[in-house]
Amino acid sequence: MLFSGWAPPKKKVLIIGDSISIGYFPFVQEQLAGKALLVHNKGNAQHTGTGLKNINDWLGKEDWDVIQFNWGLWDLCYRLPEVKGEAGRDKVKGKLTTNLDQYSANLEALVKVLKKTNAKLVYVTTTYVPENEPGRFVEDAEKYNAVAKAVMQANGIKVNDIYSNSRKIHQKFAVAPNDVHYTKEGYQELAKLISQALQNSIL
Repeated sequence: MLFSGWAPPKKKVLIIGDSISIGYFPFVQEQLAGKALLVHNKGNAQHTGTGLKNINDWLGKEDWDVIQFNWGLWDLCYRLPEVKGEAGRDKVKGKLTTNLDQYSANLEALVKVLKKTNAKLVYVTTTYVPENEPGRFVEDAEKYNAVAKAVMQANGIKVNDIYSNSRKIHQKFAVAPNDVHYTKEGYQELAKLISQALQNSIL
């Protein structure tokens, strides 16, 4: 018999991701309030190389129920090594951060670590890359997504494929036509896609 006012404990959800996930994170928190306790990894998860260096620190000793993770936009970015920050993005003269083969290998290594947590795992695909983005090629997002989905399928991990919807959302709510980021309204729309998939994993 349940006591009046009793409620089941909230599920603990860790979100690991880049600035796009940082943008939609507070709205996902709002949408899943009462159902889940959401935590984002400290800072920006950047590329898979950064993930490999920090994954154990991000996981900590918490017993996570669900872990959502995503890498890609940083991996497929071309940068000038000598220039720091966003100014270093240059797909003409820059160096690719992570090629497809290394991306696949890095994801495999990360998945191996994540599986040890026994949490439900959800991978989110890379979002849309617009034309004229200074450090990224439009077509690379789908190439990297294909590699990621193959790795997840081989490991039995659920994929929340938001790429197509992110493209539609970007057309309405981009910070700028050549920027991968979104306005507040754009992040709210992305959050709906994230919350629905997480809720399905939680319930």
